[in-house]
Amino acid sequence: MIPVNEVRLGDQELKYVSECVRTGWVSSAGKFIEEFEEGWAKYCGRRHGIAVSNGTVALQLAVTSLGLEPGDEVILPTFTIISCAQAVVYNGGIPVLVDSDPRTWCMDVEQVKNKITPRTRAIMPVHIYGHPVDMDPLLELAQKHGLAIIEDAAEAHGAEYLSGRHGSHPTWRSCGSFGNLSCFSFYANKLITTGEGGMVLTDDPQLADKARSLRNLCFQPERRFYHEELGYNFRLTNLQAALGLAQLERMDEIVARKRWIGQSYTTRLRDIQGLHLPAEEPWAHNVYWMYGVVLSDNIGMDASMFAQRLREHDIDTRPFFLGMHEQPVFQHRGLFLNERYPIAERIARQGLYLPSGLALTEGQLMQVCEAVHKVLS
Repeated sequence: MIPVNEVRLGDQELKYVSECVRTGWVSSAGKFIEEFEEGWAKYCGRRHGIAVSNGTVALQLAVTSLGLEPGDEVILPTFTIISCAQAVVYNGGIPVLVDSDPRTWCMDVEQVKNKITPRTRAIMPVHIYGHPVDMDPLLELAQKHGLAIIEDAAEAHGAEYLSGRHGSHPTWRSCGSFGNLSCFSFYANKLITTGEGGMVLTDDPQLADKARSLRNLCFQPERRFYHEELGYNFRLTNLQAALGLAQLERMDEIVARKRWIGQSYTTRLRDIQGLHLPAEEPWAHNVYWMYGVVLSDNIGMDASMFAQRLREHDIDTRPFFLGMHEQPVFQHRGLFLNERYPIAERIARQGLYLPSGLALTEGQLMQVCEAVHKVLS
């Protein structure tokens, strides 16, 4: 079975982790944490990095740092992982949804302006499967209405967006460099992995201090076991940071390999009628975190049937996200009742992603493509 993801670690990771074990710095203190925070922030064009235990809590920490009041609204795509909406709900806010762009599968930015109300506090763009959201219109809306931007870049390590392309000085910017706060995941299937892990990035020193305090139980600097606020234990370990730092040192190689995997799939699959492949808009550099495909409705099967057929050829896959508006846990809370988002519903029903891990070989990639051709021929 060709797995949907397989990690690719090397000698440098082993060297750094061995140093942690040898010196005893294996918990949530040690030099690798600070070096990883500083290095990842610099790579993304940010001033501050706050390492945390996973990407889900990175989102929760970012939302908490904004100090939402009960009933405050955050606009986000329905087509995303539940962590995004969960972070808003856990902080007493109300997630407000928009549909997907049919080409990129990211949030439809044109729908956002119609969802802004007097209760709106923030917009949460999510870069889906390695393709950036069209950020300029969202940044303009946020500035016009005084809203925060919480950027979910969990699937977009190394992806780039051409900012200011309608002006005289367009600039390529890294995903993770936009808005008030940006969030990353370093789960095992991400371009950089610490096993579990995540990070919050910001340019605002006050938000950075707030996030660091919340991450570490809100201990007081001068009086450790005295607490004026309730915080969390969201700390990353030195062992995990060592893994991440080693991969950061070869980030250009990692991004190049992911782009090679994505472009190789596109070259071999673009002749199949009724198969929608990942887009790469002229203003984006896609890192193809996972290579997703969407079946046309008239192709004669849905994604579940397609996955089963591929499994018969020893190809592992994963389904696309199910929209937040279709999640029973939110419907039971009275959220999103009778809301419909047809693009997200269609790609959730007809979409899956193929083996895309960094350890995928060219031979395996060709085997996957052969299987896809056989199943859909």
